[in-house]
Amino acid sequence: MNVGDIMSSPVYTIEPEENVAHARRLMLKHKISTLVVIRNDKMAGIVTKTDLSKRLAQAEPMWRRRPIDKIPVNMVMHENPITIYPGASVTQAIDLMMENGINSLAVVNREVVGIITGTDIMRYISQQDINTKVSEVIGDDIVFVHRHHTINHVIQEMEKNEVNRVIVTDDSDEAVGIITTSNVALSAMVDNEGKLPSKSIKMTRRSTPAGQKEYRYVKEVPLVSEDIMSELPPAVDIKNKAVYAAKMMLSEHTIALPVVNDGKIIGLISRRDILKAVQ
Repeated sequence: MNVGDIMSSPVYTIEPEENVAHARRLMLKHKISTLVVIRNDKMAGIVTKTDLSKRLAQAEPMWRRRPIDKIPVNMVMHENPITIYPGASVTQAIDLMMENGINSLAVVNREVVGIITGTDIMRYISQQDINTKVSEVIGDDIVFVHRHHTINHVIQEMEKNEVNRVIVTDDSDEAVGIITTSNVALSAMVDNEGKLPSKSIKMTRRSTPAGQKEYRYVKEVPLVSEDIMSELPPAVDIKNKAVYAAKMMLSEHTIALPVVNDGKIIGLISRRDILKAVQ
């Protein structure tokens, strides 16, 4: 099986001068994670959900001076992206992704003919007879955030721990959700002042300690983890096969699953963990 057999095609493209908001709309509409940036009919770069989630939360002045619909794609894209040819093996594609910490490769045969992503490879793995168990590839990088932590804090935790997903817990330390780079990229877009979005909450005060609640007012507060998190996906048992986990990730449209042992969450298995099973 070669890259050309499992790649995604046709490729969705965007021009470098088009804005990031348009890139996000294309990703949402077509349910994709990667766009090829084309300039003068040639590939100038690629932009991914991960690029959006990491870079739109930056505090450099260049972000602060312009609203989101004015930020061009060329300010977030990867120039000179790593490419692969259609005849390369799936293992070669996995090796390139793992070595470079990326999730997509442009497939080039003189010109761009497709994109191969982690999801494409997961579909391939899910159809293979691989005996590797979850316990053999599970990562040890589980990171927790509280449901009231701000989105900025979530992004900082992801970057500090070099992960693309975190588990959200409540006041009882129970897992209540998961946040991935997709949640951040497609939800946490900066506003016209370069700030992450906020929400309005209605506050009340009592005129006297025993009086009725009154003096209502509205307060702007930052969005927090629970505002963008996804429902916690079903867990896989540590004794399950990695192929089973791959099938679950595809059906649940997620890049990570909780792993349980005797009913207790002991970690996360990610898409990258499963890719190791076929390296």
